[in-house]
Amino acid sequence: MMKTGKSEVITTVNPATGERLESYPIMADDDVIPVAKRARTAFGKWKRLSIEERSDYLKKLAAALRAKKNAYAKLMTLEMGKPIAQSESEVEKCAWTAEHYAVHAKDWLAEEHVETDSKSSYVEFDPLGVILSVMPWNYPFWQVLRFAIPTVVAGNTTILRHSTAVPGSSLAVQEAFESAGFPEDVFTAIITGHDAVAKLLASKEIAGVSLTGSVEAGKRIGALAGQNLKKLVLELGGSDPYVVLDDADVKEAAKTGADARVLNCGQSCIAAKRFIVVSSVAQEFVEEFALQMKNKKTGDPLDPTTDVGPLMNVEAVRTVDEQVRSSIADGARVRVGGKPLPGKGAFYPPTVLDHVKPEMRVTREEVFGPAAPVLVVQDEAQAISAANDSDFGLGSSLWTTDQARARRVAKELQAGMVFVNALTKSDPRMPFGGVKESGTGRELSKYGLKEFVNVKSVNIYGNLH
Repeated sequence: MMKTGKSEVITTVNPATGERLESYPIMADDDVIPVAKRARTAFGKWKRLSIEERSDYLKKLAAALRAKKNAYAKLMTLEMGKPIAQSESEVEKCAWTAEHYAVHAKDWLAEEHVETDSKSSYVEFDPLGVILSVMPWNYPFWQVLRFAIPTVVAGNTTILRHSTAVPGSSLAVQEAFESAGFPEDVFTAIITGHDAVAKLLASKEIAGVSLTGSVEAGKRIGALAGQNLKKLVLELGGSDPYVVLDDADVKEAAKTGADARVLNCGQSCIAAKRFIVVSSVAQEFVEEFALQMKNKKTGDPLDPTTDVGPLMNVEAVRTVDEQVRSSIADGARVRVGGKPLPGKGAFYPPTVLDHVKPEMRVTREEVFGPAAPVLVVQDEAQAISAANDSDFGLGSSLWTTDQARARRVAKELQAGMVFVNALTKSDPRMPFGGVKESGTGRELSKYGLKEFVNVKSVNIYGNLH
């Protein structure tokens, strides 16, 4: 943040070049409560629309996103460095999710009738009110919309406090809602400092909060939500295991593993971060994996052929470099990469380390960049133990050609999601979230739709006409 005249502003920086992009004024902390009050007033009208009417707005939102897909994608890439092809896919995924909820929200929120001793008993799902979202920079559109779409179709209104690294994307999401014709104050983006979040959570206007971010941020928001008795969903960090058993298709596992590690420049909570390989196939895997990582094209994120763009900023490069260098000092061996790239921009190359031990930093910590540690284990039991040896429990990937084995091992993995013979990904048809320090609650699917509703029991007795 910096000051210009009397007001503070946020100035964004292109991580690929280090050049300044745009400056955005920061809202004063005292101004956020009037925003919440307007959102609360809008809630009174929005919740009374039928689900069909709210779903129609989602269809228009999907069209609005697609109409400006190229512009929105370029904005994301300029602000945080995501390769342009991935930015375009992100916008498309948001549009698909809006359409998916437009089709299914009515059935998912339908009354559930229950047999009791009353004449009629049912459960209904009523919206809670104004839901605050606090979102990170790494998926500037998707993180927001995978929360906002189910939240607003359920009848809530919402306020977005996005990362100060991507204020342009924050305002662009609001623009998409406006272009879709949503009533004023159903979705509002605010550009604020951290203190404004505490002020909002202390307000009676706010009914709940959803955070995607670090464990430390989750603890702070969780404490504030608890103090103020607000409904809470947390999606935090991940150190996802990528488990390759002895009967796996090793070449395919290595190819997909490289994709899983460098997606979003390695800056994804659900990126594969710990490659756990049974010893009998370890040499074959490491050689093929290193080759696949070496062949990934690192460079200009606006070039559609680029696989890996810059990290978010030079501080992020410094952190990954420290994690890698510390592990090398402890005995890890570099197979590919291993050093920041020279020149302009925040670039770190796809990196593979073997001879990795469980106590090394690249194993114990979440590495938010394209560095991949390979841990060799003796058998399936050790693979499961190593996979679960983490404070995190978000996603996981398991490679085997035996269906019964896949189901058995998946049952043992301490994670919110298990993908067999595939990389971990989010999907509006399936619940998304984790266990342990990876968070609480769920997003997406019918489960995410019901996070910010009042699950109300209605029991009818007596003689009614």
